[in-house]
This record gives sequence, C-alpha cells and structure tokens, in this order.
Amino acid sequence: MNRLVGHATSAATTLRVLGRAGVIRPYGPLKLVGLGLAVYRWGTGPAGGFATLAVRSPDRVGLIDELGELTFGELHRRSNALARGLQDLGVEEGDSVAVMCRNHRGFVDATLAVAKLGADILYLNTAFAGPQLVDVLEREKPTVVIHDEEFAGLLAKAALGRRVLAWVENAPQARSGDGSADTLEELISAHDDSEVPVPGRHARIVILTSGTTGTPKGAPRNEAGIDAAVSMLSRLPLRTGWTTHIAAPLFHTWGFAHLALAMLLGSTVVLRRKFDPEGALRAIEEHRCESFVVIPVMLQRILALDEEILREHSLDTVRVVAASGSALPGTMATSWMDHFGDNLYNIYGSTEVAYASIATPEDLRAQPGSAGKPPYGTVVKIFDEDGHEVEPGEVGRIFVGNSMLFEGYTGGGSKDMIEGLMSTGDVGRFDPDGRLYVEGRDDEMIVSGGENVFPKEVEDCLVGHEAVAEAAAIGVDDNDYGKRLRAFVSLRGAGSTHASEDDLKAHVKANLAGYKVPREIVILDELPRNATGKILKRDLVEWDGEA
Repeated sequence: MNRLVGHATSAATTLRVLGRAGVIRPYGPLKLVGLGLAVYRWGTGPAGGFATLAVRSPDRVGLIDELGELTFGELHRRSNALARGLQDLGVEEGDSVAVMCRNHRGFVDATLAVAKLGADILYLNTAFAGPQLVDVLEREKPTVVIHDEEFAGLLAKAALGRRVLAWVENAPQARSGDGSADTLEELISAHDDSEVPVPGRHARIVILTSGTTGTPKGAPRNEAGIDAAVSMLSRLPLRTGWTTHIAAPLFHTWGFAHLALAMLLGSTVVLRRKFDPEGALRAIEEHRCESFVVIPVMLQRILALDEEILREHSLDTVRVVAASGSALPGTMATSWMDHFGDNLYNIYGSTEVAYASIATPEDLRAQPGSAGKPPYGTVVKIFDEDGHEVEPGEVGRIFVGNSMLFEGYTGGGSKDMIEGLMSTGDVGRFDPDGRLYVEGRDDEMIVSGGENVFPKEVEDCLVGHEAVAEAAAIGVDDNDYGKRLRAFVSLRGAGSTHASEDDLKAHVKANLAGYKVPREIVILDELPRNATGKILKRDLVEWDGEA
C-alpha cells in the first residue's frame, strides 16, 4: 500500500509541475503519434528532445545566435546531415567525439549529430590551457574533435585524429592550412538531411570537472528522464515557450542543463559566443527574454557597470534569473534584486550530482547566503567524518541523492557514498528552517591554533566591505599555528572607497572571531577564474608575491 501511495504522489506531483510549466497540453492524434515515435526511437536525450521539437513546432524559432535564427525543424535537418558527415569521418556507435565550442549553433549542431550516431559527447572547457587539453584528450581518445577555429593553437600539441572546425573566423583558404580540417557547414551542406537510422545505444554526455585543483576528470551521465526536469521545475518556475538567454557556458553542467530544459519546454534559446555584461542586457531586451541563465561572476560583472548604464536596462520581461556554478558572494543576491526585481534563483550542485538545492528570491531575501532547499525528488543530508547524520546547525559533509548522479569518472574512481547518497565535496549545514548553507570545500577547512576555520566565511565577510569586489582565502603553512589564512581581494573600480590591508583586517576582526582574521590580505587587480567563474585557488596557492 505504501508503494502505491508513493507512486500516486509521484505521479500527481509530476502532473502538477509539468502542468504548471505548460508542458502538458492537448495535441492532435497525428502529432501525438509523431511525438511518441520520436521518444521511442531516440530517447529523452539531445537527439530525442530536439526530434520531438521538430514534430511539435517545426517552424518555431529554436535558436538565435550572431549568425541569425534557426527553427526547430532546421536544427533537426542540419543535425541529420552533420551526423552523416561525421560518419564519413569515421565516427561510429560507441565512439567518443570531443566538442570545444563557445555558445553558438555549432555547439548544438555537434551535440545533436553525435547523439544521433550513438556516440558519446565529451565537452571541453574553452578556458583550458594547452597541457590540460593534452592530458584530457590522451585519456579520452576521441575519434573526432569539433572545435572553434580560435582553439586550433591550443590543440596543436594534442595527438588528434580528425578535426572539424565549428566557428570559422578567417577565409576558407587560411582556415584549414594543411587541408585536414573540414567545417561543420561544409559537412552539413554536403550531406543528405533526411532521417538517419537509429543507433543501438543512446549517447552519453561527458562533462568535465572544473579542474580547479588538478587535471579535469570526465563525469559521464546517461540521458536524464522526466524526473530530473520535474525536480528542477518544482522550485524553478520556468514556462513553456519562453525565450531564454543562456549566457552560462553550454559545456558546463549548468548551461547544458538549460539546453536540456529547452528541449522539454520548447524554449527559444538565445546564445552569444562571448559574455559581455552590457551586451547580455541588450540581448535580453532585444529578444524580450523571460529567463536568463548565468554563473554568478556574470551577475557580478553586470552589477559593476556604471549606475547610469544599469538604469537604462530594466529587464522588465525577465521573470527568472537562474544562477549556478559557484557561490553568490556577500550581498550580491540582494543587490541584484534591488536593481532588477525579485527574479533571482540560486542553484547549488556539482558536476557529479547535478543539482542539490535551489534558493528562491524569498530564500535570498531572508538569508542571502543560503543555498535554499532541496527540490522535489532530491535528498540532501549532512554527515560527520564517521558517517553519522548531524543535527541542524552542525557542520558536516554534504551528500546528495537524485536521479542525476554521475556514473563514476571516465578515468576510474568516483565520489564517496553514504546510504546511497553521493558526496558533493563540500561541507555545510542546515538551519532550523531547512535551508542549506555551503561553508566551502571539505578539503579547504584549516585548523589554525586548534580552531576550525572555513575560508568561505572569511571570504563573505571581506566581500561585505564596500571597497571589495571579490575575495578568496586559502590555508598556508605556519610554524606556530600549523596553518593560517592568507586572503586575496580585488577592489572595486575607480571612485570606490579605498581600502588598505589594515582596513580589511579591521573589518574582518569587527565581524568575526579574532582567530579568523587572515594574517595577510593581498590586493590584486583581479582574481584568477576559470570559464565557469570559479576562482582558481591552485593559482593562489602558487602565488609568488607579485601582484
């Protein structure tokens, strides 16, 4: 009986959430048959998702980038032709194809085409350094690498098979050099765009970890089922038919998640190859976007614009600003909502567990530092070092269970598991209202003079100073205390209140316990970040004393 009740509750929730989002709607008999066949043949991954859109709304604009508009029907036909082109280059079912593209139609074309061949799709971070790329490509051994022309130099030292250029800047005769590289557009125009045969397996998506502490690892994931979308939509009020500007990198878990949601919701996706704060605001207004998908550093850069520029952009059409990828520093959440309205949703998760919790505008108004509450179908627990669940308010390791846990790294190994839940690699706590707070990485806590210190608490305190734009704190060796904190900050632009190292230390001392005051606070022009906005603390560990 309990199992029947559970199934009924799950079904009712699914219907309620999808109904509210506008996904459940009446279709004619022929269209229903077409949708059913598309899902049956291709599954619920990229190939199936966009195939259903080609049935549901073939003439609706599905993608807008700097080259113009593409309908869902055009995206479907282009990927059919590209799949045949990649097949001619040797891509077979079960192979791996690497994609190193910025946010433009080529990323989507490549994703759909590779999925239609039943090959795995490996997304490469566009901010990787040459040695990182070499390491990853030697480990993953893709059959073909699809990349933007600008990354050809970075890939030069990697042992590649065939390569295909996605976004081409130069004239054709300058583009391919030795003639070894085709372009996506050439392959698309040279091949038949009719339906391709269905492979015997569905593609896996392999998203790489950020590599903030070492060589990035591949985190493969099979296609998401409807449960994953229901969970996200239970606390993120996106709606069918919206236009969404995905500014977050598509190769990142967060950007790709919204490309996947667009398949379900039939969203028109607006893409720009490179993020520019004022350019993003203009794109939102030009296309009257209802949702905006970002990583927090993008919000930070927008809020750093002159107040006069911010007043020119009301973003009155935007109902959801969905942020994820790193913590929201200090009072950024309230600053954003004070400027643009209560439309900000902060999602906490990781490459390995996908999402864990979602903070709504109400959560962020009440507790700006909160990561919110777990969405439907997601379990989050806090365990101590002995594997025992801790009481609310106590800090411990964060473990998550949902339908999107990854399958283990491609190079071997996985994350710690307790009671079927997977570690995020972070430490945190729940407050009495059930909101989650992330204190930092579980390997970042330092013991200084016998006291536990979490760098994030100090970072948030420093960002609370009016002169500080961003901050990072790390533990360094100390002969007397074992470890001590060293903090790095960048200050706000011209016209902002000046702050010295002593001023910032006094600010921390006035707000936190004395043992949490960094021994050193280094002022830099900017902090090192990767393409997903995370501060590269390994670079700060190697800091040589020069600002």
